[in-house]
Amino acid sequence: MSIENRFNLVDEPWIPVVGHGLASLSDIFSNSGLTALGGNPIQKIALLKLLLAIAQTAYTPNSDVEWKRLGADGMAEKCLKYLNDKKDLFWLYGKKPFLQMPKILILIHNRKEAELNSAKTSAKMKEAEEKALPKGIGSATIPDLMAENNTILTQNQYSEQLTDADKAIFIISLMNFALGGKRVEKNLASLSNGYVGKTNSAKSGPSLGNYVGYLHSFLLGSRIQESLYINLLTNEHIDENKLWENKIGCPPWERMPDGEDCEVAKSLKKSYMGCLVGLSRFIMLMDLGIYYVEGIQYHSHKQGWEEPSMAIDRMGKDAKVLWVNTEKKPWRNLTALLAFVSGLNIVGYDCKQICWTLSRAKEFENFFVWSGGLKVRGNAGDQSVKQEDDFVESEVQLHSSFFKKGSEFFALLKTEMEELENISKILYGRTIGFFKAQKLDGTQIAGQTTNLFWQLCERKFQKLVDTCAFYNSKEELKKMRKEFAGFINKAYNTYCPKDTARQLDAWAANKPNLSKYLA
Repeated sequence: MSIENRFNLVDEPWIPVVGHGLASLSDIFSNSGLTALGGNPIQKIALLKLLLAIAQTAYTPNSDVEWKRLGADGMAEKCLKYLNDKKDLFWLYGKKPFLQMPKILILIHNRKEAELNSAKTSAKMKEAEEKALPKGIGSATIPDLMAENNTILTQNQYSEQLTDADKAIFIISLMNFALGGKRVEKNLASLSNGYVGKTNSAKSGPSLGNYVGYLHSFLLGSRIQESLYINLLTNEHIDENKLWENKIGCPPWERMPDGEDCEVAKSLKKSYMGCLVGLSRFIMLMDLGIYYVEGIQYHSHKQGWEEPSMAIDRMGKDAKVLWVNTEKKPWRNLTALLAFVSGLNIVGYDCKQICWTLSRAKEFENFFVWSGGLKVRGNAGDQSVKQEDDFVESEVQLHSSFFKKGSEFFALLKTEMEELENISKILYGRTIGFFKAQKLDGTQIAGQTTNLFWQLCERKFQKLVDTCAFYNSKEELKKMRKEFAGFINKAYNTYCPKDTARQLDAWAANKPNLSKYLA
């Protein structure tokens, strides 16, 4: 292994930025014109968390008053100073590689020696040698390693040669979003003395969860520095969360744990830093690939794990969270995320990241509600991305004037969203009726019909938000309702043909009646 320090994350460009290309950490905090983080949704979340971890380490204000006095420029200044002072901690390769565990190499060597000593045949010896080689990283677009038994059918399935920038993104994404399963190195001793939690199937990363994938939401500004400044928590916020016994915590690049369950690992799990940089995998980059083993294990939301960006309903016996749903895009959750602004104590999902930062975001003329994540599926503890599983994300622009005293924005938007849900149910039922009249099962097609309706609505949702905020008469909302009614008819006609006499009778008898909605 080379111990030469190379590729410093502070100076080298590696972070994807919309309209700019790749940027270094110092670029992020020195160039106030950078607009938004690029990449897929989990890369955006992972990068935002890392940048927030740097900002919280550089300076955590005690209160919102102190936060306001700091300003976005003041935050950027302190972050640049911190990065300059701690630059030696941000080498991707070297004696102390960023967020990596060189001690893994000892475990790999010991396993290889043990297997060679016990090998009875040359084939077993060869197998032991091959197992000791680093694995290929695979696709950089999802937080996963290519399965060892994948069948390659086309040249497009071959792993691309990743750049150091790609590898840095991969590592950051892996810390919080590693898929659960058997991708880790097998038959390795643990790094912690007496630790018995290690298995061949590792738990998923804390920000992904053990099920289908948590949905994460943030308020963002029109520039990256604004977004970080809006989401910078204060010590008062930290004190509110009783799970963070160790408060902000120490960033792992300053003090890496010795193992899966050492005191440093336990401390990280009980701090805000554990939400931002989870270390759910211990890894070691090599020239030809990567060594990849189980890291710190986290609970799921059912055992009490919470992140501020997760929307959680705590009213029942068990906490419920908003999951990633490819059939229900995140923009449809906007009224649930903003329910607290009504002042009516509406019971439902609570996203602390939104609650804590909305009053700050309103200081900027325009800001955005961003939600996203990755839909996965599990089988006996192994998570994968298959069939309709995918990334999802939505971004809705809001204006500070929407939340002025006396504004009817939220009430109007809530009403319009409830009405859209109602006519969606009408469409579903009428589609079922169309096929039932022909003695056919239309359940699956009814789902496709409503999906098309919501896809059409997505194009006009920002316009609906603006109309609810700025309209001066009911005429504007009536025009919007006519557009959405048109989407109902288009979806119905797409999946319910009227080419034969029998189809025509069924079509006419089940055509959605939207007179109440339009009235």
